[in-house]
Parts: sequence; structure tokens; C-alpha cells
Amino acid sequence: QVQLVESGGGLEQPGGSLRLSCAASGIVFSRNTMAWYRQAPGKQRILVARITTQGITNYADSVKGRFTISRDNAKNTVYLQMNSLRPEDSAVYYCNSRGIQSGSVHWGQGTQVTVSS
Repeated sequence: QVQLVESGGGLEQPGGSLRLSCAASGIVFSRNTMAWYRQAPGKQRILVARITTQGITNYADSVKGRFTISRDNAKNTVYLQMNSLRPEDSAVYYCNSRGIQSGSVHWGQGTQVTVSS
């Protein structure tokens, strides 16, 4: 049974920081590309950041220079460090995995991030 469990969301003021974590089980973590997506109310779910099994990263233009994705294969965990938060970063953030060989895709349940003064 695959589980992706996000944590670290919450309410933060503009300019502040949050660190999201996603703990994975039931997959061979090191053989999965990991990503963070977000979905704001009334909007489509969009890619925020992705990290490959080789550690190559890519980001949405709106978060470049502010967010950093990283992974710890020993802990089966992917992180999203979010700095200089803006109100428009408010959304439910979802963890995503994709097997590089199997192509299997899995999603976490999401964690709410709200940026407001």
C-alpha cells in the first residue's frame, strides 16, 4: 500500500517561511521522481517543483528563487522549503511520486498553506 503523507503546512505571514515534508512508504523511493503540486480554490492543480532520482530540479517560474525542493533517500522523504511567502502561494500542496520504470503515479492527501497577515 502506497502512502505519501504531507506535513508542515499552516498559516504564515507574507515574507515568512514554511517547510513541507512528504514521507513516502510502499514505493522504492530512490526510483521515483518526486514533486510538489498546489491547487488554489477554483484553479487547476499546477506543478510547483520536481526533483528527479538524480537530484535534478525544476521549478515553476512563480517560485524560482524562493522555494527549494530536496530529497533524503535514506528517510524516504521529500521536502519543500518555502521562503519569502506571498499571499498568492496560498493553496493546498500535494506530494506526488512517479516511478521512473513503472510509471506509477501516486498522490498525497494534501496540506493547506495559507499566507496572510
